[in-house]
Amino acid sequence: MLNAWTLGVPDRTRRRAGLSVLIALATAGTGVTGFAQTKLVNDSSKPTEVYLPIPGFDTTSLDTSADPCNDFYKFACGKFAANHPIPADQAGVDQFYALYNVNTQSLNGILNKAAAGGAGRSPDEQKIGDYYKACMDTDAIEAKGVTPIEPLLREIDAVKSKAELPPLIGKLQRISVNAFFGYGEQQDFKDATKQIAFVGQGGLGLPEKDYYLRTGAKDVELREQYVAHVAKMLELAGTAPEKAKMDAQAIMAFETELAKASMGVTEMRDPEKTYHLQPIATFEGTMPGFKFGEFESAVHSPKVSEINNSTPDFFPALMKEIDATSLETLKAYLRYQVLTTYAGRLQKEFDAENFDFYGRKLNGQPEQAARWKRCSNSVNGALGEALGKVYVEQYFAGDSKAKMVEMVADIEAAMGRDIDQLEWMSAATKTRAKEKLHEVTNKIGYPDKWRDYSKLEVKPDDALGNSQRADAFENDRQLAKIGQPVNIFEWDLTPPTVNANYDPSMNTINFPAGILQPSFYDPKQDDATNYGHIGAVIGHELTHGFDDEGKKFDGKGNLSDWWTPEDTKNFVARTDCLENEYGNFIAVDDVKVNGKLTLGENTADNGGLVLAYMAYLDRAKKEGVDLAAKKDGYTAPQRFYIGFAQNWCENSRPEQTRTQVLTDPHSPDHFRANGAIVNQPGFAAAFGCKQGTPMVPAKSCRVW
Repeated sequence: MLNAWTLGVPDRTRRRAGLSVLIALATAGTGVTGFAQTKLVNDSSKPTEVYLPIPGFDTTSLDTSADPCNDFYKFACGKFAANHPIPADQAGVDQFYALYNVNTQSLNGILNKAAAGGAGRSPDEQKIGDYYKACMDTDAIEAKGVTPIEPLLREIDAVKSKAELPPLIGKLQRISVNAFFGYGEQQDFKDATKQIAFVGQGGLGLPEKDYYLRTGAKDVELREQYVAHVAKMLELAGTAPEKAKMDAQAIMAFETELAKASMGVTEMRDPEKTYHLQPIATFEGTMPGFKFGEFESAVHSPKVSEINNSTPDFFPALMKEIDATSLETLKAYLRYQVLTTYAGRLQKEFDAENFDFYGRKLNGQPEQAARWKRCSNSVNGALGEALGKVYVEQYFAGDSKAKMVEMVADIEAAMGRDIDQLEWMSAATKTRAKEKLHEVTNKIGYPDKWRDYSKLEVKPDDALGNSQRADAFENDRQLAKIGQPVNIFEWDLTPPTVNANYDPSMNTINFPAGILQPSFYDPKQDDATNYGHIGAVIGHELTHGFDDEGKKFDGKGNLSDWWTPEDTKNFVARTDCLENEYGNFIAVDDVKVNGKLTLGENTADNGGLVLAYMAYLDRAKKEGVDLAAKKDGYTAPQRFYIGFAQNWCENSRPEQTRTQVLTDPHSPDHFRANGAIVNQPGFAAAFGCKQGTPMVPAKSCRVW
């Protein structure tokens, strides 16, 4: 399994990590949202003030008193935090959140109109409007109480033996309840023309395994808070207080054993460690007593003859712990998983308690986001292409797509030249690298064919039911791919998403319309600024095809070693340099950036910026641009690098930064800016920096 840090992507997918570190939280129970200072009439209203995008060249964030040769982030973003204080309903503020909030506002306008009804609504407008209307109807949600989930809770309570668990787990997973392990569809790493089933570790309530195992005071405190949270959720659902406390402690003990058997976040980045294709009988042998066929039927999977057991050490340990744990504890565990999954569709006590732990305690966010924000993005997650179709018609017009196609072509051409110029790579590997480059498929803006939601039932008065049916619809759509031909033109990001990604099995780079807006792409700005902003994003995603993970896949999307041993040795020496550089950055308190976990993203940041600058210089030459001419007081090369650095202007809470560093393959924004700048061959000349200054060290790292 490859990590997915993109808005609206189901957990069961295995898509390549994209750019944004914070946006992944946007549809989570935390309700994290983007930047704006705005007043609300009440939690159910739309904003009374307008969210405005940050311009591509943001002079208000510049701190001209800072020396760009000493700290370029401070120079480019030094006033960002003061100008953008963190609202109480956010874990942090950065450029992604600024645009995310603008897009959320745009989606909200579309949804309010659709929710108003009328005979002229299309079928898709009916679905997005009614989904939003039901989500916003907190009075109806309060009146129903726990009634909508009582059938599930009764079904859990009715379990008489552990032999009855497989079909129940399948039923719960079909509606996105994270029970025990993960199951889904993926392309076969060794044969990208095949779509196969995979199974892997899961079932944890904390972000990843080490939250259960680290011994620091903060980690101990978080575990105590998690146990108290689980107990409170069970108590709210009717469990007696003392019994709830005992159940929560037992759940914690059970999850801790699962954590011990799980792979770490760094290991999970390696596709060679997460690919173990085996006959289904072999896999079933690791789960004695678990009737996997009953699980398959309940989760609506086709019967499979082979499966990628992505974390093979996990399942014997899982079965051992299921055997050792009382049935009552396992049922309490399932009750909690249901409650936390649907907290946002239950009465306010559940919603508030779930946010208190996952938002406030885990990420330091004082207040939950307004309901209209959460519901707008919930529709995007459930009906993203139905909502996205309207969004694209209204907000992605003009020549934006044509300009993006041109920029992508420029940067791909730059990568071809870059490969030719590499001194450390042999001719044989260069040939294969360029073959892979030429086979990359580009997805820009929106899909050519929109998804059909006609079989999804959406009601205007059934918030929780809509969520369950949408989850089941998406589950069934994904699992139906198993054994079917691969559709390389399918999108896994919704059009309004503020993100981008690279998919190694597809060998595609993907840029939704949502990120092709200011500040990342600003049609009012010059090419220098836009190549620094969105051009670096394009280069970043393209470089992912050649980072420490992407290099293991060939141009057809197959896990294949196409490198000579000497070239691999040279590559590793260069990525080791990046690992050491970023691993010495102190992110918060005594917590350093994990250079190995973030290696792929750091490689992409560095290589992508090199490619974007090469592409910009070539474009400027073709168009006769005077690079020395100043605009807003800066030359074109200076505007390019400022544009790049301002991608990463941020203001984050320390709790959120800690969570990010411990779990996320992206470095904190500050280090993404300076960490890449110190390795750029064109930067010193652009700002007249002498070698030996902090931003132009005597030794720098360079892969691509």
